[in-house]
Amino acid sequence: MTTTSTTDQTRQASAKWWHRLDDGRIQCDLCPRNCRLREGQRGFCFVRLRQDDQMVLDTYGRSSGFCLDPIEKKPLAHFHPGTPVLSFGTAGCNLGCKYCQNWEISTSRQFDTLAAEAGPDAIVEAAENWGARSVAFTYNDPVIFAEYAIDVARACRERRIEPVAVTAGYISDEARPEFFAPMAAANVDLKGFTEDFYRRVTGGRLATVLDTLTYLVHETDVWTEITTLVIPGHNDSDDELARMCAWIARELGPDVPLHFSAFHPDNRMLDVAPTPPSTLRRARRIGLDAGLHFVYTGNVHDRRADTTWCPGCGAALIVRDWYQIIDYRLTPEGCCPDCGRAIPGRFDREPGDFGRHRIPISI
Repeated sequence: MTTTSTTDQTRQASAKWWHRLDDGRIQCDLCPRNCRLREGQRGFCFVRLRQDDQMVLDTYGRSSGFCLDPIEKKPLAHFHPGTPVLSFGTAGCNLGCKYCQNWEISTSRQFDTLAAEAGPDAIVEAAENWGARSVAFTYNDPVIFAEYAIDVARACRERRIEPVAVTAGYISDEARPEFFAPMAAANVDLKGFTEDFYRRVTGGRLATVLDTLTYLVHETDVWTEITTLVIPGHNDSDDELARMCAWIARELGPDVPLHFSAFHPDNRMLDVAPTPPSTLRRARRIGLDAGLHFVYTGNVHDRRADTTWCPGCGAALIVRDWYQIIDYRLTPEGCCPDCGRAIPGRFDREPGDFGRHRIPISI
């Protein structure tokens, strides 16, 4: 993709997934919002706009920063455990989550947020130099910078580095196949399990996210895990959690890992209390009772809930303390050494030893 510099602070690229309307506007077809724009107007995500009678992406090649993270922080528990991932995001978002934990980035309307500049080749070279096994599009949703993410993902694939999408899955049927085609793994944020929660708290629609999950698991080879941020009084009832876990087990299968993560007050939900560890333990038990084989918790210290257990014989296979791997007992074939049960995921003969700390880097 060719980019052209329009100012000292912004790079732009021709955008895909749009069409002209009879009334003179153009419609963005990237996500279900279908923003309809006149000249100079921006979409809900803020980074896609109409300029010179075309749709452009305003943040191609610019990032809010780069870090090396443990892959478990994305979170991905069954994808090259213990290895480092080069993580970055841009600005803006196509959802409006009231509790967003990265709101300074996702709601940014200032391009000085994007202080780091790097094209696809530079990112891949940095990943190689720092020993990263993968590159993650994260912090804000990569769907809104799809052209940039796809180009980086394709460059990664050429150098045998694994691209990872950390996303809310709020993407149109039209754009979904091309966006996920170069991805090796995805963690999809399933924010709740009622349309009312999605409408009130995120400004989106649950059905679209369920469609994305079904597509990823049944129509692609993308390794997929799910994260739900459990918010007291909003999406933490036994009934909602049970229905969600039952849907995952029935529609996606029991081997899709599910992460329940603790909420902390942020953005426009400062009046909601942090998630108690007991709530996460309850959510995990509901998931296991629903037949899910791999249920984890996040943002709390719980070694048992961080550990990968064999669903066949109950043996501890990957023992974690926060993001640090303490013990790794999978066979080279990715099986339990005690009963021979194959564990789904993307595993190496030996785990990585990156550890738990994130390292900011420059490109």
